Amino acid sequence: MSVDTETVARIAALARIKLGDGELEAMVPELNGILAWVEQLGEVDVTGVEPMTAVIPNTLRLRDDVIDADPLTGGGRRDAVLANAPAAEHGFFGVPKVIE
Repeated sequence: MSVDTETVARIAALARIKLGDGELEAMVPELNGILAWVEQLGEVDVTGVEPMTAVIPNTLRLRDDVIDADPLTGGGRRDAVLANAPAAEHGFFGVPKVIE
């Protein structure tokens, strides 16, 4: 696949980018080079290769989800917190409906 000046102008208009005539001409070989590189990537045999999200294994460090029983520093203060809420419903903050 290759692009021409008209295609670059259409892409620029869709992206709301203002390009002059010289800039449009300069973008044609750059976009054609990118598309050629992507086509070259399509030729690589990836059968048996598992998809991955990163090149190194990542694991999240998790902590125990524990509520502190001390009413001054931890949990157990739901009623006191909800006393300041403009609208409390079923033990939670009530918020206006956004989607109708």
